[in-house]
Amino acid sequence: MIIDITSKTVAITPSMRTAIEARLSKLEKNQIPLISPKVIIIEGKNSMKIEALINLPHGQLFASDEHEDLYVAINNMGHKLERQLHKFQSKPLAKRPSRSGKQQIRNHELPEQEAETHVA
Repeated sequence: MIIDITSKTVAITPSMRTAIEARLSKLEKNQIPLISPKVIIIEGKNSMKIEALINLPHGQLFASDEHEDLYVAINNMGHKLERQLHKFQSKPLAKRPSRSGKQQIRNHELPEQEAETHVA
């Protein structure tokens, strides 16, 4: 995976690059292709800010974090991306409309258990 890491004010060291690559490589375990991940490092007055934008086949992930230590910010950003990717991956499995029962009520089809309680 090729990661585009940019920064205007901070020189990107090999250790920064390996930390970012290691964190983003954990996202590949979910078997969803990560398309053109981009990472931006911004230096503030007292802290470092890191932002990541990753395109997915049917969506997009974005996370940012700000901390005094860049490596802590990289780790926090990775956790945010993992949560977003997990939510993206499990959303089709939720099947919210089929569980709510609204469609059955609209079609005037009550489940047997509810129909018995309403008749009595």
